[in-house]
Amino acid sequence: MATNAAAMPQLARKNWRRLMRHPAVAMVGVVGVPDKVRTEIVKAFVQLRPEIAGTDALKADLANFVKTRLAAHEYPREVEFVAELPLTTTGKIMGRELRKMDAERKGAKR
Repeated sequence: MATNAAAMPQLARKNWRRLMRHPAVAMVGVVGVPDKVRTEIVKAFVQLRPEIAGTDALKADLANFVKTRLAAHEYPREVEFVAELPLTTTGKIMGRELRKMDAERKGAKR
């Protein structure tokens, strides 16, 4: 199911609320990123607590943690671990920087 671009801010908020409740998560930023199949998907950039190691199993666990609490099309299709999230001077997560990071990383893989 394609995600309506107008709905993305609400989906990001819902995902953020759920992911922040996971014991491994210190901070999280959630944005919509382009996808060839679904037009746009939910992607979570996760900053883990210092004592937690980022693994593929943890990525799946985080996605399932949200998936069991939201509709099937709302959970994050991609989870990426980051050492630090880009913040404004007032401490808000910079979504445009997360989308830029995603585009740069996907461009580098091609």
